[in-house]
Amino acid sequence: LLLDEPTNHLDLDAVIWLEGWLRAYRGTLLMISHDRDFLDAVVGHVAHIEGRRLKLYTGNYSAFERARAEQLALQQAMYVKQQREIAHLKSYIDRFRAKATKARQAQSRIKALARMEEVTAAHVDTPFEFRFFEPVGSPDPLLMLEDAAAGYGDTAVLQGLTLTLRPGERLGLLGRNGAGKSTLIRLLAGESAPLSGIRREGKGLKIGYFAQHQLEQLRPDESPLWHMNHLDPRTRDQDFRNYLGGFNFHGEMATSPVGPFSGGEKSRLALALLIWQKPNLLLLDEPTNHLDLEMRHALTLALSEYEGAVVLVSHDRHLLRTVCDNFCLVADGGLKPFDGDLDDYRKWLDQPQEAKSGAKVSPADTATPAPPPAPERKPSGKARALEKEIGQLEKRMAQLASEKQKLDARLADPALYQPAAKADLQACQQRQTEVAGELAGTEAAWLAAQEKLEKSE
Repeated sequence: LLLDEPTNHLDLDAVIWLEGWLRAYRGTLLMISHDRDFLDAVVGHVAHIEGRRLKLYTGNYSAFERARAEQLALQQAMYVKQQREIAHLKSYIDRFRAKATKARQAQSRIKALARMEEVTAAHVDTPFEFRFFEPVGSPDPLLMLEDAAAGYGDTAVLQGLTLTLRPGERLGLLGRNGAGKSTLIRLLAGESAPLSGIRREGKGLKIGYFAQHQLEQLRPDESPLWHMNHLDPRTRDQDFRNYLGGFNFHGEMATSPVGPFSGGEKSRLALALLIWQKPNLLLLDEPTNHLDLEMRHALTLALSEYEGAVVLVSHDRHLLRTVCDNFCLVADGGLKPFDGDLDDYRKWLDQPQEAKSGAKVSPADTATPAPPPAPERKPSGKARALEKEIGQLEKRMAQLASEKQKLDARLADPALYQPAAKADLQACQQRQTEVAGELAGTEAAWLAAQEKLEKSE
Protein backbone atom coordinates (compact mmCIF):
# COMPACT_ATOMS: atom_id res chain seq x y z
CA LEU A 1 0.00 0.00 0.00
CA LEU A 2 1.58 3.30 -1.16
CA LEU A 3 0.17 6.48 0.45
CA ASP A 4 1.31 10.04 -0.29
CA GLU A 5 0.03 12.49 2.34
CA PRO A 6 -3.17 10.52 3.11
CA THR A 7 -4.27 12.85 5.94
CA ASN A 8 -4.34 16.05 3.88
CA HIS A 9 -7.88 17.51 3.79
CA LEU A 10 -9.16 14.93 6.31
CA ASP A 11 -10.87 16.03 9.51
CA LEU A 12 -9.53 14.76 12.82
CA ASP A 13 -12.18 12.04 13.13
CA ALA A 14 -11.30 10.72 9.66
CA VAL A 15 -7.57 10.77 10.54
CA ILE A 16 -8.26 8.76 13.71
CA TRP A 17 -10.35 6.24 11.74
CA LEU A 18 -7.64 5.87 9.06
CA GLU A 19 -5.00 5.47 11.75
CA GLY A 20 -6.91 2.57 13.30
CA TRP A 21 -7.48 0.94 9.92
CA LEU A 22 -3.80 1.14 8.94
CA ARG A 23 -2.67 -0.26 12.28
CA ALA A 24 -4.84 -3.32 11.65
CA TYR A 25 -3.67 -3.59 8.01
CA ARG A 26 -1.58 -6.75 7.53
CA GLY A 27 0.17 -5.81 4.28
CA THR A 28 3.27 -3.75 3.57
CA LEU A 29 2.83 0.03 3.87
CA LEU A 30 5.07 2.74 2.38
CA MET A 31 3.85 6.21 3.30
CA ILE A 32 4.78 9.87 3.10
CA SER A 33 3.17 11.98 5.81
CA HIS A 34 3.75 15.25 7.65
CA ASP A 35 1.53 14.29 10.60
CA ARG A 36 3.76 13.44 13.58
CA ASP A 37 1.12 11.72 15.72
CA PHE A 38 -0.13 9.74 12.72
CA LEU A 39 3.39 8.53 11.94
CA ASP A 40 4.03 7.66 15.59
CA ALA A 41 0.92 5.49 15.70
CA VAL A 42 1.27 3.73 12.34
CA VAL A 43 4.89 3.19 11.30
CA GLY A 44 7.64 0.95 12.67
CA HIS A 45 10.48 2.27 10.49
CA VAL A 46 11.41 5.69 9.10
CA ALA A 47 13.37 6.18 5.87
CA HIS A 48 15.07 9.58 6.02
CA ILE A 49 16.27 11.23 2.81
CA GLU A 50 19.01 13.84 3.15
CA GLY A 51 21.84 14.87 0.88
CA ARG A 52 20.47 12.58 -1.88
CA ARG A 53 20.95 9.60 0.44
CA LEU A 54 18.44 7.41 2.23
CA LYS A 55 18.95 6.02 5.73
CA LEU A 56 16.59 3.61 7.50
CA TYR A 57 15.78 4.03 11.21
CA THR A 58 13.95 1.50 13.37
CA GLY A 59 10.99 2.76 15.42
CA ASN A 60 8.33 5.41 14.97
CA TYR A 61 8.86 9.10 14.21
CA SER A 62 9.62 10.09 17.82
CA ALA A 63 12.23 7.32 18.02
CA PHE A 64 13.71 8.59 14.73
CA GLU A 65 13.97 12.13 16.12
CA ARG A 66 15.80 10.92 19.23
CA ALA A 67 18.13 8.63 17.25
CA ARG A 68 18.92 11.40 14.77
CA ALA A 69 19.56 13.92 17.56
CA GLU A 70 22.06 11.47 19.09
CA GLN A 71 23.62 10.87 15.66
CA LEU A 72 23.94 14.62 14.99
CA ALA A 73 25.54 15.21 18.41
CA LEU A 74 28.05 12.41 17.74
CA GLN A 75 28.70 13.69 14.21
CA GLN A 76 29.37 17.21 15.50
CA ALA A 77 31.80 15.89 18.13
CA MET A 78 33.63 13.88 15.43
CA TYR A 79 33.69 16.94 13.16
CA VAL A 80 35.24 19.15 15.86
CA LYS A 81 37.83 16.47 16.65
CA GLN A 82 38.70 16.01 12.98
CA GLN A 83 39.01 19.76 12.40
CA ARG A 84 41.53 19.95 15.25
CA GLU A 85 43.47 17.07 13.70
CA ILE A 86 43.40 18.68 10.24
CA ALA A 87 44.61 21.99 11.66
CA HIS A 88 47.46 20.20 13.42
CA LEU A 89 48.51 18.35 10.22
CA LYS A 90 48.34 21.51 8.11
CA SER A 91 50.40 23.40 10.67
CA TYR A 92 53.09 20.71 10.58
CA ILE A 93 53.10 20.64 6.77
CA ASP A 94 53.37 24.44 6.50
CA ARG A 95 56.23 24.53 9.01
CA PHE A 96 58.39 21.67 7.72
CA ARG A 97 57.58 21.17 4.00
CA ALA A 98 60.59 23.32 2.96
CA LYS A 99 63.05 21.69 5.38
CA ALA A 100 65.06 18.84 3.88
CA THR A 101 65.33 17.00 7.21
CA LYS A 102 61.55 17.00 7.68
CA ALA A 103 60.40 16.71 4.04
CA ARG A 104 59.61 12.98 4.28
CA GLN A 105 57.48 13.44 7.41
CA ALA A 106 55.71 16.41 5.81
CA GLN A 107 54.90 14.36 2.70
CA SER A 108 53.59 11.54 4.91
CA ARG A 109 51.21 13.97 6.59
CA ILE A 110 50.08 15.37 3.23
CA LYS A 111 49.13 11.82 2.17
CA ALA A 112 47.38 11.24 5.51
CA LEU A 113 45.40 14.44 4.99
CA ALA A 114 44.42 13.39 1.46
CA ARG A 115 43.27 9.93 2.64
CA MET A 116 41.20 11.32 5.51
CA GLU A 117 37.44 10.83 5.02
CA GLU A 118 35.94 14.21 5.75
CA VAL A 119 33.28 14.47 8.43
CA THR A 120 30.78 17.23 7.63
CA ALA A 121 29.47 19.57 10.30
CA ALA A 122 26.17 18.43 11.78
CA HIS A 123 23.18 20.57 10.84
CA VAL A 124 19.42 20.30 10.64
CA ASP A 125 17.78 21.52 7.44
CA THR A 126 15.32 24.10 8.76
CA PRO A 127 14.82 26.94 6.28
CA PHE A 128 12.04 28.60 8.33
CA GLU A 129 12.57 31.23 10.98
CA PHE A 130 9.68 33.50 11.92
CA ARG A 131 7.54 34.52 14.86
CA PHE A 132 4.31 36.39 15.48
CA PHE A 133 4.51 40.05 16.44
CA GLU A 134 3.36 40.95 19.94
CA PRO A 135 -0.28 42.13 19.82
CA VAL A 136 -0.82 45.74 20.85
CA GLY A 137 -3.96 47.15 22.48
CA SER A 138 -6.14 44.04 22.70
CA PRO A 139 -9.71 44.77 23.86
CA ASP A 140 -11.30 42.65 26.56
CA PRO A 141 -13.41 40.89 25.48
CA LEU A 142 -12.10 40.54 21.95
CA LEU A 143 -15.24 39.06 20.41
CA MET A 144 -18.64 37.86 21.60
CA LEU A 145 -21.44 35.71 20.18
CA GLU A 146 -24.84 35.91 21.88
CA ASP A 147 -27.43 33.28 20.93
CA ALA A 148 -26.20 33.45 17.34
CA ALA A 149 -27.07 31.17 14.43
CA ALA A 150 -24.70 30.44 11.55
CA GLY A 151 -25.24 28.83 8.18
CA TYR A 152 -25.64 29.41 4.46
CA GLY A 153 -28.52 31.28 2.87
CA ASP A 154 -31.54 30.70 5.09
CA THR A 155 -30.28 27.32 6.36
CA ALA A 156 -28.90 27.35 9.91
CA VAL A 157 -26.11 24.84 10.49
CA LEU A 158 -25.44 26.00 14.07
CA GLN A 159 -27.81 27.64 16.54
CA GLY A 160 -27.71 29.03 20.06
CA LEU A 161 -24.03 30.01 19.78
CA THR A 162 -22.83 31.87 22.86
CA LEU A 163 -19.07 32.46 23.18
CA THR A 164 -16.75 35.08 24.68
CA LEU A 165 -13.14 35.26 23.48
CA ARG A 166 -10.65 37.05 25.73
CA PRO A 167 -7.00 38.08 25.21
CA GLY A 168 -4.61 35.14 25.49
CA GLU A 169 -7.34 32.50 25.11
CA ARG A 170 -6.27 29.40 23.17
CA LEU A 171 -9.26 27.38 22.01
CA GLY A 172 -9.39 24.26 19.85
CA LEU A 173 -12.61 23.32 18.01
CA LEU A 174 -13.42 19.61 17.83
CA GLY A 175 -16.20 17.86 15.96
CA ARG A 176 -16.98 15.36 13.25
CA ASN A 177 -16.69 16.12 9.56
CA GLY A 178 -19.54 18.39 8.50
CA ALA A 179 -20.49 19.38 12.05
CA GLY A 180 -19.94 23.10 11.28
CA LYS A 181 -16.45 23.96 12.55
CA SER A 182 -15.53 25.95 9.43
CA THR A 183 -18.97 27.61 9.49
CA LEU A 184 -18.29 28.80 13.05
CA ILE A 185 -14.81 30.08 12.14
CA ARG A 186 -16.30 32.04 9.21
CA LEU A 187 -18.86 33.62 11.55
CA LEU A 188 -16.15 34.56 14.07
CA ALA A 189 -14.03 36.05 11.27
CA GLY A 190 -16.93 38.17 10.01
CA GLU A 191 -16.86 36.38 6.65
CA SER A 192 -20.55 35.64 7.12
CA ALA A 193 -23.18 37.46 9.15
CA PRO A 194 -25.20 35.67 11.87
CA LEU A 195 -28.60 34.45 10.66
CA SER A 196 -29.92 35.50 14.06
CA GLY A 197 -28.48 36.64 17.37
CA ILE A 198 -25.53 38.97 17.91
CA ARG A 199 -21.85 39.04 16.93
CA ARG A 200 -20.04 41.84 18.79
CA GLU A 201 -16.41 42.95 18.26
CA GLY A 202 -14.29 44.69 20.89
CA LYS A 203 -12.83 48.08 19.96
CA GLY A 204 -9.37 47.55 18.50
CA LEU A 205 -9.97 43.90 17.48
CA LYS A 206 -7.60 42.83 14.71
CA ILE A 207 -8.37 39.40 13.25
CA GLY A 208 -5.91 37.17 11.45
CA TYR A 209 -8.00 34.61 9.53
CA PHE A 210 -6.54 31.64 7.66
CA ALA A 211 -8.54 29.17 5.58
CA GLN A 212 -7.73 27.09 2.53
CA HIS A 213 -9.95 29.12 0.18
CA GLN A 214 -7.69 32.14 0.79
CA LEU A 215 -4.96 30.50 -1.28
CA GLU A 216 -7.21 31.00 -4.31
CA GLN A 217 -7.32 34.74 -3.57
CA LEU A 218 -3.58 35.15 -4.14
CA ARG A 219 -2.80 36.86 -7.47
CA PRO A 220 -1.25 34.09 -9.64
CA ASP A 221 0.54 36.59 -11.91
CA GLU A 222 2.16 38.46 -9.01
CA SER A 223 5.04 37.64 -6.66
CA PRO A 224 5.33 37.28 -2.85
CA LEU A 225 7.10 40.66 -2.80
CA TRP A 226 4.22 42.27 -4.74
CA HIS A 227 1.69 40.84 -2.28
CA MET A 228 3.65 42.27 0.66
CA ASN A 229 3.92 45.70 -1.05
CA HIS A 230 0.21 45.64 -1.83
CA LEU A 231 -0.48 44.94 1.84
CA ASP A 232 1.89 47.61 3.19
CA PRO A 233 3.19 50.09 0.54
CA ARG A 234 5.20 52.11 3.07
CA THR A 235 7.72 49.36 3.96
CA ARG A 236 11.01 49.03 2.07
CA ASP A 237 11.50 46.10 -0.31
CA GLN A 238 14.64 44.96 1.53
CA ASP A 239 12.68 44.70 4.79
CA PHE A 240 10.09 42.57 3.00
CA ARG A 241 12.83 40.41 1.48
CA ASN A 242 14.35 39.80 4.91
CA TYR A 243 10.92 38.94 6.31
CA LEU A 244 9.99 36.62 3.43
CA GLY A 245 13.32 34.83 3.87
CA GLY A 246 12.02 33.49 7.18
CA PHE A 247 9.33 31.67 5.16
CA ASN A 248 11.96 30.33 2.72
CA PHE A 249 11.19 32.83 -0.06
CA HIS A 250 14.75 33.76 -1.00
CA GLY A 251 16.29 35.46 -4.03
CA GLU A 252 14.33 35.05 -7.27
CA MET A 253 11.54 33.15 -5.51
CA ALA A 254 10.51 36.38 -3.75
CA THR A 255 9.90 37.99 -7.14
CA SER A 256 8.50 34.97 -9.03
CA PRO A 257 4.79 34.69 -9.95
CA VAL A 258 2.73 32.80 -7.37
CA GLY A 259 0.76 30.80 -9.98
CA PRO A 260 3.22 27.86 -10.35
CA PHE A 261 3.82 27.64 -6.57
CA SER A 262 2.93 24.42 -4.76
CA GLY A 263 0.12 24.29 -2.21
CA GLY A 264 2.67 24.42 0.60
CA GLU A 265 4.38 27.49 -0.83
CA LYS A 266 1.06 29.30 -1.23
CA SER A 267 0.12 28.40 2.36
CA ARG A 268 3.43 29.81 3.59
CA LEU A 269 2.80 33.06 1.71
CA ALA A 270 -0.75 33.33 3.10
CA LEU A 271 0.64 32.84 6.63
CA ALA A 272 3.34 35.44 5.99
CA LEU A 273 0.71 37.98 4.91
CA LEU A 274 -1.43 37.18 7.96
CA ILE A 275 1.44 37.49 10.47
CA TRP A 276 2.62 40.83 9.01
CA GLN A 277 -0.73 42.41 9.95
CA LYS A 278 -0.06 41.89 13.70
CA PRO A 279 -3.45 40.38 14.66
CA ASN A 280 -4.56 40.06 18.28
CA LEU A 281 -6.98 37.21 17.45
CA LEU A 282 -5.99 34.30 15.19
CA LEU A 283 -8.72 32.22 13.57
CA LEU A 284 -7.02 29.26 11.89
CA ASP A 285 -8.91 26.67 9.85
CA GLU A 286 -6.58 23.75 8.98
CA PRO A 287 -3.42 25.87 8.71
CA THR A 288 -1.09 22.85 8.29
CA ASN A 289 -2.61 21.47 5.07
CA HIS A 290 0.14 21.21 2.43
CA LEU A 291 2.87 22.14 4.95
CA ASP A 292 5.88 19.86 5.42
CA LEU A 293 7.18 18.76 8.84
CA GLU A 294 9.77 21.55 9.10
CA MET A 295 7.21 24.29 8.41
CA ARG A 296 4.68 22.63 10.73
CA HIS A 297 7.32 22.59 13.46
CA ALA A 298 8.17 26.27 12.86
CA LEU A 299 4.46 27.23 12.92
CA THR A 300 3.91 25.24 16.13
CA LEU A 301 6.81 27.02 17.84
CA ALA A 302 5.61 30.43 16.63
CA LEU A 303 2.03 29.80 17.84
CA SER A 304 3.21 28.48 21.21
CA GLU A 305 5.07 31.79 21.76
CA TYR A 306 2.25 33.98 20.40
CA GLU A 307 0.68 36.10 23.16
CA GLY A 308 -2.64 36.82 21.45
CA ALA A 309 -5.80 34.69 21.34
CA VAL A 310 -6.14 31.65 19.08
CA VAL A 311 -9.12 29.66 17.81
CA LEU A 312 -7.87 26.59 15.94
CA VAL A 313 -9.40 23.89 13.75
CA SER A 314 -6.86 21.25 12.78
CA HIS A 315 -6.41 17.53 12.17
CA ASP A 316 -2.81 17.86 13.43
CA ARG A 317 -2.98 16.52 17.00
CA HIS A 318 0.56 17.65 17.83
CA LEU A 319 -0.38 21.22 16.93
CA LEU A 320 -3.64 21.04 18.92
CA ARG A 321 -1.90 19.64 22.02
CA THR A 322 0.87 22.23 21.89
CA VAL A 323 -1.21 25.33 21.15
CA CYS A 324 -4.63 24.85 22.79
CA ASP A 325 -5.43 25.17 26.50
CA ASN A 326 -9.15 24.40 26.12
CA PHE A 327 -11.44 22.67 23.64
CA CYS A 328 -15.03 23.17 22.50
CA LEU A 329 -17.13 20.54 20.76
CA VAL A 330 -19.15 21.43 17.65
CA ALA A 331 -21.90 18.81 17.53
CA ASP A 332 -25.68 18.41 17.19
CA GLY A 333 -26.04 21.89 15.67
CA GLY A 334 -24.44 23.70 18.61
CA LEU A 335 -21.28 24.52 20.56
CA LYS A 336 -20.38 23.39 24.06
CA PRO A 337 -17.21 23.17 26.18
CA PHE A 338 -15.41 19.84 25.93
CA ASP A 339 -14.17 18.71 29.33
CA GLY A 340 -11.19 16.60 28.34
CA ASP A 341 -8.16 16.24 26.08
CA LEU A 342 -7.64 14.64 22.67
CA ASP A 343 -7.54 11.14 24.17
CA ASP A 344 -10.98 11.79 25.65
CA TYR A 345 -12.13 13.04 22.26
CA ARG A 346 -11.00 9.79 20.66
CA LYS A 347 -13.14 7.93 23.21
CA TRP A 348 -16.08 10.20 22.35
CA LEU A 349 -15.64 9.29 18.68
CA ASP A 350 -15.54 5.59 19.62
CA GLN A 351 -18.97 5.63 21.22
CA PRO A 352 -21.20 2.65 20.27
CA GLN A 353 -22.22 2.64 16.64
CA GLU A 354 -25.92 2.91 17.46
CA ALA A 355 -25.23 6.14 19.36
CA LYS A 356 -23.32 7.55 16.37
CA SER A 357 -25.53 6.52 13.49
CA GLY A 358 -28.96 6.25 15.08
CA ALA A 359 -31.60 7.88 12.91
CA LYS A 360 -32.82 11.28 14.02
CA VAL A 361 -36.41 11.18 15.19
CA SER A 362 -38.62 13.60 13.29
CA PRO A 363 -41.41 15.53 15.10
CA ALA A 364 -44.05 13.40 13.39
CA ASP A 365 -42.52 10.26 14.87
CA THR A 366 -42.26 11.46 18.47
CA ALA A 367 -45.77 10.29 19.37
CA THR A 368 -45.18 6.76 18.07
CA PRO A 369 -44.34 4.47 20.97
CA ALA A 370 -41.01 2.71 20.71
CA PRO A 371 -41.16 -1.05 20.05
CA PRO A 372 -40.51 -3.25 23.08
CA PRO A 373 -36.86 -4.19 23.48
CA ALA A 374 -35.79 -7.52 22.06
CA PRO A 375 -35.15 -10.19 24.67
CA GLU A 376 -31.52 -10.16 25.76
CA ARG A 377 -29.52 -12.94 24.17
CA LYS A 378 -26.86 -14.74 26.14
CA PRO A 379 -23.47 -14.65 24.47
CA SER A 380 -22.41 -17.83 22.68
CA GLY A 381 -19.35 -19.81 23.70
CA LYS A 382 -17.40 -18.25 20.82
CA ALA A 383 -18.43 -14.75 21.89
CA ARG A 384 -17.43 -15.44 25.50
CA ALA A 385 -13.99 -16.62 24.32
CA LEU A 386 -13.58 -13.46 22.25
CA GLU A 387 -14.61 -11.28 25.19
CA LYS A 388 -12.03 -13.02 27.36
CA GLU A 389 -9.35 -12.53 24.67
CA ILE A 390 -10.27 -8.85 24.35
CA GLY A 391 -9.95 -8.40 28.11
CA GLN A 392 -6.50 -9.98 28.11
CA LEU A 393 -5.39 -7.86 25.17
CA GLU A 394 -6.62 -4.68 26.86
CA LYS A 395 -4.69 -5.59 30.02
CA ARG A 396 -1.52 -6.18 27.98
CA MET A 397 -2.01 -2.89 26.08
CA ALA A 398 -2.23 -1.01 29.38
CA GLN A 399 1.00 -2.66 30.61
CA LEU A 400 2.85 -1.85 27.38
CA ALA A 401 1.55 1.73 27.27
CA SER A 402 2.74 2.26 30.85
CA GLU A 403 6.18 0.85 30.06
CA LYS A 404 6.42 2.97 26.89
CA GLN A 405 5.55 6.11 28.87
CA LYS A 406 8.35 5.36 31.35
CA LEU A 407 10.83 4.71 28.53
CA ASP A 408 9.84 7.96 26.80
CA ALA A 409 10.42 9.86 30.04
CA ARG A 410 13.79 8.13 30.51
CA LEU A 411 14.85 8.98 26.96
CA ALA A 412 13.89 12.63 27.52
CA ASP A 413 16.57 12.89 30.25
CA PRO A 414 19.60 14.81 28.86
CA ALA A 415 21.92 12.88 31.19
CA LEU A 416 21.22 9.73 29.19
CA TYR A 417 22.97 11.26 26.17
CA GLN A 418 26.30 11.69 27.93
CA PRO A 419 29.15 9.46 26.63
CA ALA A 420 29.29 7.50 29.90
CA ALA A 421 25.62 6.46 29.51
CA LYS A 422 25.90 5.22 25.93
CA ALA A 423 25.21 1.55 26.78
CA ASP A 424 22.16 2.52 28.86
CA LEU A 425 20.90 4.74 26.02
CA GLN A 426 21.19 1.94 23.47
CA ALA A 427 19.38 -0.48 25.78
CA CYS A 428 16.56 2.01 26.35
CA GLN A 429 16.19 2.70 22.63
CA GLN A 430 16.15 -1.01 21.80
CA ARG A 431 13.55 -1.73 24.46
CA GLN A 432 11.44 1.23 23.31
CA THR A 433 11.43 -0.15 19.76
CA GLU A 434 10.44 -3.61 21.06
CA VAL A 435 7.64 -2.19 23.23
CA ALA A 436 6.32 0.02 20.38
CA GLY A 437 6.26 -2.97 18.02
CA GLU A 438 4.53 -5.25 20.55
CA LEU A 439 2.03 -2.52 21.41
CA ALA A 440 1.16 -2.00 17.73
CA GLY A 441 0.72 -5.75 17.26
CA THR A 442 -1.42 -6.08 20.38
CA GLU A 443 -3.65 -3.19 19.31
CA ALA A 444 -4.05 -4.75 15.86
CA ALA A 445 -5.03 -8.06 17.49
CA TRP A 446 -7.51 -6.19 19.73
CA LEU A 447 -9.13 -4.54 16.69
CA ALA A 448 -9.36 -7.90 14.89
CA ALA A 449 -10.95 -9.52 17.96
CA GLN A 450 -13.47 -6.66 18.25
CA GLU A 451 -14.48 -7.12 14.61
CA LYS A 452 -14.94 -10.87 15.15
CA LEU A 453 -17.06 -10.20 18.22
CA GLU A 454 -19.29 -7.74 16.32
CA LYS A 455 -19.83 -10.31 13.55
CA SER A 456 -20.62 -13.07 16.06
CA GLU A 457 -23.35 -10.90 17.58
